[in-house]
Amino acid sequence: MALKHMLTTALLLGSFAIAGTSMVALTFDNTEVRIADNEYQALLQSLNALVPPSSHDNDIANDTVTVSSRELLGSKKSNTVYLARLKEIPIAAVITTIAPDGYNGAIKLLVAINFDGTISGVRVLNHRETPGLGDSIEIERSNWINDFRGLSLLSPDDLGWRVKKDGGIFDQFTGATVTPRAVVKAVHNALLYFEQHRDELFKPEDETATATQVIENGQ
Repeated sequence: MALKHMLTTALLLGSFAIAGTSMVALTFDNTEVRIADNEYQALLQSLNALVPPSSHDNDIANDTVTVSSRELLGSKKSNTVYLARLKEIPIAAVITTIAPDGYNGAIKLLVAINFDGTISGVRVLNHRETPGLGDSIEIERSNWINDFRGLSLLSPDDLGWRVKKDGGIFDQFTGATVTPRAVVKAVHNALLYFEQHRDELFKPEDETATATQVIENGQ
């Protein structure tokens, strides 16, 4: 009798454990899907803000190339570039890049560059900068990030691509110079990368073996 009771108890406990594990796994899967969807929607919103949908007729979120440049794009890992085209004519490229030298770590950015080499806009994807100081790089916190719009490698010149404290044209934040300095450098480097690889980025799809291209510059 006691053995039967023990077996029954063990079976019940096992059933509860299996049910609990299944519920946790299901919750995790659903949460993971929601997080991925939220991230995609946030990306799409940023892409549309940087390159107006009316300016292109392709699916910019899925017309991508994979690139690599530790020196100019801030990471030894690959970076995604989103391409905007109108009737197959290149319009703009939105480069995912990293400012590795933020005050509290890496700052991930989207830098949108028109085909003529001028900046369409910049957005911060994520960062760990100090709230109330370094977080002024966010469009929701200030208009500072909009100061890049319309600039290029020629305007300003190399010396101008610095914060004012270092002799450049960009404002620094009160009590926080490291953060804007890192972002300015990363945006400038993205422009340099685009200048060097513009034709490769917009290579017609029929010249590649796959829809996704890998462009490396040996860095």
